Amino acid sequence: MPTRTGTRLTARHLAANTPATRDRYIDLLRVASLAVVVLGHWLMASVTDDGRVGNLLAVVPGLQVLTWVLQVMPVFFFVGGFAHALSYRSRPAYAEFVRGRVRRLLRPTVLFAVVWFLLALPLQFGGGLTGTALRLVTQPLWFVGIYLAMVAFTPPLLRLHRRWGWGAFGALAGGAAAVDVLRFALGVPYVEFLNFALVWLAVHQLGFLRADGRLRVPWALAGAGLAGAAALVAFGPYPLSMVGMPGEKVSNMAPPTLALLCHGVWLVGAVELLRGPGTRLVARARVWRAVVAANGVAMTAFLWHLTAMLAVYGALLALDVRLPAPASPSWWAWLPARVALAAAVTALLVLVFRAMERPVPRPPRPTGSTALAVLGVTLSLLGVLGLSMTGYAGLLTGRTATLIALPVTAPQALALTLAGWLLVELRR
Repeated sequence: MPTRTGTRLTARHLAANTPATRDRYIDLLRVASLAVVVLGHWLMASVTDDGRVGNLLAVVPGLQVLTWVLQVMPVFFFVGGFAHALSYRSRPAYAEFVRGRVRRLLRPTVLFAVVWFLLALPLQFGGGLTGTALRLVTQPLWFVGIYLAMVAFTPPLLRLHRRWGWGAFGALAGGAAAVDVLRFALGVPYVEFLNFALVWLAVHQLGFLRADGRLRVPWALAGAGLAGAAALVAFGPYPLSMVGMPGEKVSNMAPPTLALLCHGVWLVGAVELLRGPGTRLVARARVWRAVVAANGVAMTAFLWHLTAMLAVYGALLALDVRLPAPASPSWWAWLPARVALAAAVTALLVLVFRAMERPVPRPPRPTGSTALAVLGVTLSLLGVLGLSMTGYAGLLTGRTATLIALPVTAPQALALTLAGWLLVELRR
């Protein structure tokens, strides 16, 4: 018999009452992609005894080829496109759609930002790993900002998709290619930032095509994407790594490049090729319950996983544990233990903060203003991106970062995030 905890349905109850029409493989991809991102961050971090945080891929450049499999953020955005298409078609009112998709994302994000702001105030003058943590913990918020933009643009892009189908994806991909030509061949300044929208929205558009059952030849998609990425890296100005590397002149991630778009196309084709076995796997009752439970806390875990990792390293340094040199034999030997400790601390943080990720019931009828919904998602998007760039270091000294040609401080970015969230929560 299904059980409940208070008024909250348990994962077992939700799993048992899943509609037969639900695409469970998509839910599996959502959880798996975030899990791989989190694990990748834990594996790549190389912390030294003086508290400096480096990147294992910079220490061992030969490992950068692994990012062609482990850089799976495009899969999450592809899944988002699929989910957004179905959600908007079920109740096509812009304000309701935006609020429904954004509220569950913003609630744990706002809590994370506020808690870290309060923690950062007394930690401002700490050096070593503390100062590094204040800079790093907000960096994953770039993903939240991009996802908010995808939600906001879903209705107009769906209209383009209905009219042009693959042509809408082609237009976005062509725009991304044009931006790289202007950037690398003609040296046009600042044009590269357009690819934050064009590249990720193109991957998102593939989710629309998946929702319509139009990704019929995944092997061709995977082959074309892999061949395109390989050719661009081999003959173009693109680096091998599909994640950002310290000190590199060109990054495939920030801002995104055509090579990263090809990488995303290859990954989408690859996960579609695995659709059959993945669907059979998630049809098992225990596996599906685990997926449902993980989906209920995935965003909270993503937001706090760097905090957990840095807490583990901070504790080791505080206990005067000598950290092995990155990529040394002892470093590899202790890696499983460090990852296990980071996972345990993340689990504790999820237990503390997971309440903000619980679904909010939808109203029976559309409520609120479209203008307020647009304003709310815009302000929260700018605020979250601003926080990802500024971090919380230099909070009392007015440290700034440039957000769309304007300097912004962490308190200003937090204020924008809060204002946007309040407008999203506002109902008529």
